[in-house]
Amino acid sequence: MDKLRAMTAFVTIMDRGSLTAAADTLGTSLPSVVRTLASLERHLGVRLINRTTRRLHPTDEGGQYVEHCRAVLAAIHDAEAALAARKAEPQGRLAVTASVLFGRRYVAPIVNEFAARHPGVSVDLLLLDRVVNIVEEGQDVGIRIGHLGDSSLVALPVGRVRRVVCASPKYLRGHGVPHRPADIAEHRCVHFTAVAANREWRFRDGRRTVVVPIASRIVCNQAEAAIDACAAGLGLGSFLSYQVAPRVAAKELRYVLEEFEPEPLPINVVYPHSRLQSATVRAFAEACVAALRPARFD
Repeated sequence: MDKLRAMTAFVTIMDRGSLTAAADTLGTSLPSVVRTLASLERHLGVRLINRTTRRLHPTDEGGQYVEHCRAVLAAIHDAEAALAARKAEPQGRLAVTASVLFGRRYVAPIVNEFAARHPGVSVDLLLLDRVVNIVEEGQDVGIRIGHLGDSSLVALPVGRVRRVVCASPKYLRGHGVPHRPADIAEHRCVHFTAVAANREWRFRDGRRTVVVPIASRIVCNQAEAAIDACAAGLGLGSFLSYQVAPRVAAKELRYVLEEFEPEPLPINVVYPHSRLQSATVRAFAEACVAALRPARFD
C-alpha cells in the first residue's frame, strides 16, 4: 500500500464529506477510493469512518488519525516548497538594514554584488545607528551588532567585534597613556553616543565590570565625525573595533587599555522566523554569511 497516497485519499474524503466527491477531487474512480480506504483501515487494524446513507462520520480513531495525516502531508509540502524556493531565482524587493559605518563598509558591497548577480532584485538599504525593529519596520534582513533580545528572529552568527578605547599618538604623547580604567578620570574624552549612550564607559577587570564616568570634550552621534575628532587629538574615544581598525592600521590611532576590554559583541545576520522564507531572503542571508564570516573586524 502507498501510505502517502492512502493518507491523501483519507484526508480528501474527510474534507469533501463523501467518497464520490473525494474521487472527483483526486481524479480517480469511486471504486478506487473505496479500495484505498479499505486497505488503509485493514493496514491500521481500526475502522476510520462510520458510513451512513447520508454522510460519513469519523470514528474516534479516525478523528485522531486524520489530524496526524494532515500534519504529515503539510510537513511534506513544506519540505518540497523549501527545496523549490532554493532553486528559484531571487527576485522582487529586498529590504536590508545595518548600522551606518558597518553598512557602508561591509554590507553595501554585498548588496551591490547581489543586485548585479540577480537583475530581478531591487534592494532598499537602510543604514541607521539604532536598533531597527525588523518586523514592525518592514525589513527583510538585518545585520545586528550586539546581543539579541528578539527570539522571533532567525540569527546566523558571522563574527564578533571588540569594544575598544583609542587615541591619537599625538594626544598620548601630550597627556600620557592610561594604564587602568580609573586613569580615564585624568583624560579628556570624545563621546560617541551610539557605543555608550550614558557618559560612562565599561571595562572588565578580571571577573568584575568596571564603570568609569568620562569627561566629554566632544559629544557626537555619528561615528566618522567622532573618530575624526579622536584622530585630531581631542581625547580618548570608545568605539567598536571595525570602526577604527583602518585608522589604527594607518597609525592615526592607537589602542589603549586592551587588557580591560569588555566581552566582544556578536555580529548576526537576522531575518524574521517563518517556516518558508523566500528565495530572495535566503539567498541574500547566505551571501552575507559567506562574505562576513571570513572578514576581520579588528
